[in-house]
Amino acid sequence: MAKIDPHIQGLLDAMAESGFALPDPMTPESLRAILDNPIPGPPVEIAEQRDITIGSEAGELSGRLYRSGSNETLPVILFFHGGGWVHGTLETHDRLCAMLAVQGCCAVISVDYRLAPEHPFPAALDDAMMSLRWIKDNQAALGIDASRIALSGDSSGANIAAALAQAAAGDPDICHQLLFYPALDGRCETPSYKLDHAGFLSAAQMRWYWEQYAPGDLRSDPRASLALSKIDARLTPATLITAGHDPLRDDGTAYAERLEAAGVSAVLHDFPGAIHGFASLFGIVPLADEAIDCAGRALREAFGQ
Repeated sequence: MAKIDPHIQGLLDAMAESGFALPDPMTPESLRAILDNPIPGPPVEIAEQRDITIGSEAGELSGRLYRSGSNETLPVILFFHGGGWVHGTLETHDRLCAMLAVQGCCAVISVDYRLAPEHPFPAALDDAMMSLRWIKDNQAALGIDASRIALSGDSSGANIAAALAQAAAGDPDICHQLLFYPALDGRCETPSYKLDHAGFLSAAQMRWYWEQYAPGDLRSDPRASLALSKIDARLTPATLITAGHDPLRDDGTAYAERLEAAGVSAVLHDFPGAIHGFASLFGIVPLADEAIDCAGRALREAFGQ
């Protein structure tokens, strides 16, 4: 296994010296108190950014709209934040969403979906499906072109994006999946789970997240654990970004292989020296800037730009 990138290792060392540690035992409340604080980084210049309400009186979610241009109709990314389905907010992924809008020359709608364990599977997927319908119904007010939609997320959010892509397979309006280190296999038994990862995410922590989101038999539902799903050949092309020092690395690698075997275009960008969550370190870590560049190129190509 490759060594951790020195820039990332420096950040990990600084965190350790500061006394940072995950709570033991882990609870949703204790993790939210620590991890719902955004990673500081250089601000992203964006033409427009505003909070929105997604849905109707029957079920409303908070969201945030980012636009890379003010006076044009833009293709759009529907984005779902990571956090093990338990934590994560619009704020924790604010910089990443703004940068994806800039890099993709598009709009981004970030969805504050319901979290586990208060709202276990399939609540998050239900929220994602509702959000997709909503942006199509409200595209004029949002200034977006809902015939060019990319689905994206990181970690657990990438799980939601991939599950939504499967549920909407054959929808001509969806043109791409952009999945950052997706959590796709609830069995948690791939070889990368057996390695000692010194990054932001341990195998034990990931297993705990799965138990919050899809406890018991729910974990074998192929809409939750997409490693168990049958790949629909009508799926939209995918770009996957994985990290070498991440228990989820094999989830992304295996999914890319399965997509290709089913005739679905899948491009995998693996960063052996990276850790889980590293793409959010853009502007701080050069390896993260490379990942964002890969994502931007994929988005622009998918949007026909």
